[in-house]
Amino acid sequence: MKDYNDKNFNARQAKAAAAKQAMLQRAQRPPADDAVVLQRKAERQATVAAREARSEAKARAASELAAREEAEKAEQAALRERKAREEADLAVALQAEQKAIRDARYAARKKRKA
Repeated sequence: MKDYNDKNFNARQAKAAAAKQAMLQRAQRPPADDAVVLQRKAERQATVAAREARSEAKARAASELAAREEAEKAEQAALRERKAREEADLAVALQAEQKAIRDARYAARKKRKA
């Protein structure tokens, strides 16, 4: 075992107090105006700002996507409505044509009988 150089009690006590003081200083927080603390604070603020910017961009993109989808749905609904209207118009035209043919047959039959 190593033999200590400081043999008296006062020297050992002073050395223990110095070690305790060194541990306390290491555990203490650095002052608020310390360069390292200010740099860390600036880095955290930059990170927070970047995160907020990303979340805003993401929200903006989501709202644009929702608006685009809504416009597309409206366009599809208008297309379906126009198609249904055209089909209805065709059905009316077909019925009118069939009625004209039926009326012509009826008139021809009446003419033959008369």
